Amino acid sequence: MFRFNLSSRAIAIIIALLVGVVLTAYAWAAPTLPFQQAVLAGGVTIAGCFLLVYLAFEALMFREINNIYAGLEHIKRKEFRRLSNKFLFRPEPLKRMREEIIDMATRKQREIDELRRLQQLRSDFLADVSHELKTPIFAAQGFVHTVLDAGEDEAFIREKFLLKAATALDALDALVQDLVTISQLEKGVVRMRRQVFDLALLVREIFEQLELKAAKRHVTLALLPAVLPASGVRVLADRNRIRQVLINLIDNALKYGREHGHVTVTLQETSKSVRVAVYDDGEGIPEEHQHRIFERFYRIDKSRSRESGGSGLGLAISKHIVEAHKSTIRVRSAAGQGTTLDFKLPKPRLPLSD
Repeated sequence: MFRFNLSSRAIAIIIALLVGVVLTAYAWAAPTLPFQQAVLAGGVTIAGCFLLVYLAFEALMFREINNIYAGLEHIKRKEFRRLSNKFLFRPEPLKRMREEIIDMATRKQREIDELRRLQQLRSDFLADVSHELKTPIFAAQGFVHTVLDAGEDEAFIREKFLLKAATALDALDALVQDLVTISQLEKGVVRMRRQVFDLALLVREIFEQLELKAAKRHVTLALLPAVLPASGVRVLADRNRIRQVLINLIDNALKYGREHGHVTVTLQETSKSVRVAVYDDGEGIPEEHQHRIFERFYRIDKSRSRESGGSGLGLAISKHIVEAHKSTIRVRSAAGQGTTLDFKLPKPRLPLSD
């Protein structure tokens, strides 16, 4: 089956020529009209037929296009009103309309796919939250019922299980606080209170805070370079939020690094910024997981993560805090070669010299 992609103008010309040829042949054959006048009449007829057929063809399609756009106008009212004006007595209106509708359908399909993805993320998030909340709630509930069932002379048992219930409730409170924090960060309602501070001093404070956890795994904490400027490594950032980021990154390095290994924090200064890198010598992160480790509740090794504790929100919160400082956390890892997470912080501007 043959298909002819002819425009409305070409169709009008063909019809006009056919009509003109027929009329010219008829006029030439008639004895009352000379040949030259018959040719002239044919030319006028062709021109007249072309204009009439072309305008009628365009008007018909324009009417049909308006009918189609009247039905689609509620989808994107302003855009379709603007587009419909382009088709008035323009060549190839149906082709233009087809391209626009295909383009619109493609955009709508992308929106539908994105909505489906967000719906799946929402379902996964609700499932993860309910699971995370269930663990400390059930634990606290069990401990409290154990205390209620204990006899009056079992004070030791009551104290033991009340402490366990308190620990479970503390974990629940930490999870809720993390959920509130990440919700506020995603909405952009948390403002970074930037100040100038010594980043090296902050890292040393965090090392002191985590030294017991490091000692349990026989991990050495190191800050590089070993010799720092007397003025320290000064940055302009929200100290409390960057402290939160570093605690999350160093704590993760302790959890997933090698026992009897080492965790290193490197501060590399440039003229305008300081690159902070946290390195562990663990098993590394497989490549297929590297782009997902900053998602909420995402865990590579779920069983090990539950034994180690944590809500699964630390890296997600860290990502948002770093992005609020106009930077990005990068992950570099390979199997058996450990993992490095790094980001940049701006240095304070030097005062203008007199």
